[in-house]
Amino acid sequence: MSKQTGYADVNGLRMYYEVHGSGGTPLLLLHGGLFNIDLQFGALLPGLTENRQVIATDFQAHGHTNDVDRPLSTVGLAADVVGLLKELGVPRVDLFGFSVGGAVAIYLAIKHPELVRKTVISSVSFSRDGDRAENADAVGEMKVEMIAGTPMEADYLAKSPHPDLEHLQTLLTKLGNYDRGAAEWTDEDIRGIAAPTLLTFGDCDAVKLDHAVRFLQLRGGDVNGDFTGVPASQLAIFPGTTHFNGLSRTNLVHDAVTTFLDA
Repeated sequence: MSKQTGYADVNGLRMYYEVHGSGGTPLLLLHGGLFNIDLQFGALLPGLTENRQVIATDFQAHGHTNDVDRPLSTVGLAADVVGLLKELGVPRVDLFGFSVGGAVAIYLAIKHPELVRKTVISSVSFSRDGDRAENADAVGEMKVEMIAGTPMEADYLAKSPHPDLEHLQTLLTKLGNYDRGAAEWTDEDIRGIAAPTLLTFGDCDAVKLDHAVRFLQLRGGDVNGDFTGVPASQLAIFPGTTHFNGLSRTNLVHDAVTTFLDA
């Protein structure tokens, strides 16, 4: 599997990226909070790159990308992605975003439709009423001690340009305040997304299942496809799957994503 790595100077960041494989519309991978390219997509990359080019990036303060003096927000991370694509000279992509990356994918699909052919949005709500109540409490008070000994701590200390627990705590605090006070998407915003959408969730995810179904309905799904045809937007629920391990059923995820992108 061919792989190029590099850094793009975007919005004060040295934004780390990887380019794998070749062919077709590039697929851009957007990881979740506290994760990075390897932790989120490592197991999926060999399958995803078989027949297509895949671009992956580490967000602000994650993986190999440095932190800067600004909050973590969907608007900011989306601006970084737009800057990266410009820097790479890539006019249009398919998106695959998980959690925070899924929030960025929704934003790009709504605000930058010209950049997006199809989008996979995983384990994220489009409005706060879709989140389970305990999420906000747990994320709001994360301390470095809570993730001691985890792959996230180990990967942070191994890859970060500032590999110390003080910077890791800053990241946790920024994630605890992620998008605080930001406006939510309306039903009309979600209905208006031009790109065909695959939604994926775990059956015991941080997002409520009735919200996942509402998301699908707003995208034109939840119909009798034998009579109406299969909608362009679809929903996959992975069994025995939590938020933390939302993409761990590699074969199921690979089949759902590649079938959707290739349709």
